Amino acid sequence: MAKVHITNVVVLDNPSPFLNPFQFELTFECIEELKEDLEWKMIYVGSAETEEHDQVLDTIYVGPIPEGRHMFVFQAPPPDVTRIPENDALGVTVVLLTCSYRGQEFVRVGYFINNEYSESEPELRENPPAKPQFDKVVRNILASEPRVTRFKINWAEPDAAAATDSGDGNLETTHAPSNDSYGASFNADSQISGIEFQGSLSGYGDNSNSIAPMEC
Repeated sequence: MAKVHITNVVVLDNPSPFLNPFQFELTFECIEELKEDLEWKMIYVGSAETEEHDQVLDTIYVGPIPEGRHMFVFQAPPPDVTRIPENDALGVTVVLLTCSYRGQEFVRVGYFINNEYSESEPELRENPPAKPQFDKVVRNILASEPRVTRFKINWAEPDAAAATDSGDGNLETTHAPSNDSYGASFNADSQISGIEFQGSLSGYGDNSNSIAPMEC
C-alpha cells in the first residue's frame, strides 16, 4: 500500500506567458512517517516524436516527512526554448510531475498544455513564422483533467526490505501504467514520449485554476 497520496493539485498562474515559471500547489498525505526525502520532478515534453527533447525543469527534495497532510508550491523555470524543435513549439504537449522515494518513482501526474500565440497577436496566429516568437506565446494548461500513472514500489526500510522475499509481486518497482494513465488525444495516432492520447482539447481554459482531486 502506498504511503503517500496526492490529494490535490492546483495549477497557479494559468493561462500565462510561455516564458513565465510553472507553478503547482501540491497537497499530499503521508500515512506513515518517511525517514528519507521524497524526490519531486517537473518535466516538460518538448517533442511528440522522441523523449530526447524532454527537459527536467527542476528537482526538489522534501523530507523527512512526518505523518499527516502537507502542502507546498512547486515552481520551476520555463523550458529552454533552444532545445525545443521549432515544429513542436506550438500546439499541444505535456508537463509531468513525478514523485519518487529511494529512487523509485511511484506516481506521475500529467497535464496537457496548449501553446499558441496570444489573441493580441492576430497576425501571428493567422500566419505563424517559421521561427517561433516565444515571448508572444501563451501557455494554457488543461488543469481540470490531470492524468495519473501509479507504480508499486518497495516502501520498507532497507533492513526490512532485505529480509523480504524478492518474489513478492507487491514489491516490484516496475509496472505498466494503470488504465487511467494518460488518457486523452489531440490526434488518435499521436503520441508524446510514447504516451498515447485519446480524446479532445475542448477543456482548455475551463476552470483552469480549479483544484483537481486525485488519489495515488
